[in-house]
Amino acid sequence: MPEETLQPLDKPTLTRPGLLVMDVDSTLIDEEVIDLLGEAAGVGDRVARITARAMAGELDFAEALRARVALLQGLPASVFAKTRAAVHFTTGALELIDALHGHGWTVGVVSGGFHEVVDDLVADAGIDHALANRLEVVDGVLTGRIVGPIVTRDLKRQSLVTWAQADGVPMSQTVALGDGANDIPMILTAGLGVAFCAKPAVRAAAPHAIDERDLTRVLELLR
Repeated sequence: MPEETLQPLDKPTLTRPGLLVMDVDSTLIDEEVIDLLGEAAGVGDRVARITARAMAGELDFAEALRARVALLQGLPASVFAKTRAAVHFTTGALELIDALHGHGWTVGVVSGGFHEVVDDLVADAGIDHALANRLEVVDGVLTGRIVGPIVTRDLKRQSLVTWAQADGVPMSQTVALGDGANDIPMILTAGLGVAFCAKPAVRAAAPHAIDERDLTRVLELLR
C-alpha cells in the first residue's frame, strides 16, 4: 500500500462544499504535454531532459519553459489536436471529479502546460476552473514564444486562493495536489496538500502522499 502521512484533525471533508485544485501533466493526465510536443518537433530528448530537471526543482520553471517552447518553433498548430488525442486521463480522474461534484465541490486545474490542450481536457472532464500557459501561433505555425504571463509556482498558489474566495470556500476546505516542484506552494497552502506520484522534493515537502496512480485515492483522505 502507498505510504501516507497522518491526516490532521481539521482536514477537509466531503460533508461540506470544498475546492480541489490539481496540476495537469502527470497528475490529471499520465503524460507531459510539452514532451509530446517536443517529440513532434524532433527534439523530444532535449525537451524531456529540461522537463525532468524543472520538475525536480533543479531549474527555474519559467526559464526552463521558455527554453523548451523555443525548441517548438515551426510546428504547425495542427499538432494540438494530435497531442490531445495522445494523452490519457489518469486512472480515477473522472471518477474523482464526478464524486466531488456530487458533494457540492468545485474542481480547478493549474498547468505549466498549454490552454491549447488543457481546454479540451477541462471540457471533457467538466472542470470548473482552469489556468495554463498559451503558445503564440502566427499564420498557423508556433513561433516558439509564450503569450501572456507564465504559470509559475506563485501563480498556481494564488489561483487556489482566488478560486476558493470566488467559490465561497474556506481554505480549510481546499485540497491541492501535484507532482512537480512548482506545485509545492499550493500544496502547502491548501487545507490538505497531496504529493501525487511526485518527485522526491515534492514528496518530502507535502503533508500527504499518494504513490499509486489512482486519483480516487484522494477521496480516502476526505472521509
